[in-house]
Amino acid sequence: MIVKDYYKILQLNSNRVNTEQIKNQYKELAKKYHPDLNVGNPNAEERFKDISEAYRILTDVNSRKKYDKIWNANVGRKMSYSNSDNEKVEENNNTFFSILFGNTVEEQIKNKINKKNAVKGENIETEISVSIDDAFIGTEKKIVLKDINGNDKVIAVKIPEGIGNGQKIKITGEGKKGKNGGKNGDLFITVNIKNDENFELQGQDVKTKLYLTPWEAALGAKVNVNGLREIETIYVPAGVQTEEEIVLKNKGYKNTNGQRGNLIVEIEIVVPKKLTKEETELFQKLQKISKFMPRTNLE
Repeated sequence: MIVKDYYKILQLNSNRVNTEQIKNQYKELAKKYHPDLNVGNPNAEERFKDISEAYRILTDVNSRKKYDKIWNANVGRKMSYSNSDNEKVEENNNTFFSILFGNTVEEQIKNKINKKNAVKGENIETEISVSIDDAFIGTEKKIVLKDINGNDKVIAVKIPEGIGNGQKIKITGEGKKGKNGGKNGDLFITVNIKNDENFELQGQDVKTKLYLTPWEAALGAKVNVNGLREIETIYVPAGVQTEEEIVLKNKGYKNTNGQRGNLIVEIEIVVPKKLTKEETELFQKLQKISKFMPRTNLE
């Protein structure tokens, strides 16, 4: 059996050296023969493999004890050593040391190369729709995606409170599979906040409508209006007009820092479609006594 002389590979005269000396020799030789500094030089690459293997074996207490027994029985008795072992001898060496010490350096180098050539998987992008209310307080939604085998994969998505419309949520590792041991891609989910019959999102402001009767608009009134997760009481000034707005500060949508926009209340005056006899008489009386004429420029 031909045994590699790890001490000779590290340019050490014998095995009577300490770990610090081994480390120092390795650092010096590794810099000299590193493949990145010797591109296209196969001899340097092989030399680096031997140096790395010698370092790994000799700096581990247990593996060094096992190796020294072999070294003393062979190399220590002046057995021949060759740096130009043929392929068969190299294979025997690898098999022997693989059994004794685990993976060979060649395997480690191969793993390192594969790791170096690892390709991260592609990212996946999708969208999810949430209501203003859900986005305001935060919620959890589930989306269904197809895996590489075409099967449905359910993914839970946590929507943080105050997320902005159009912002993306990143879920690490839920994209396409990586290659050569590379990491999986990521999943990016665009959050679309949908307006509803009650609220319209305008940046951090929220717009809502307040429907008033003609007499409330004419006389003024104290009324309640729906806000986000709460009821707001407002005072409507007398003579308010349709499409006029009442702004409630810091009652709108909030961002992830907790800062809130405004609640914008748009007035809409609603006329009853059907009147009772008494209501009709009152409107007729008002028509006779009122001097209000909104169309003066057309008369």
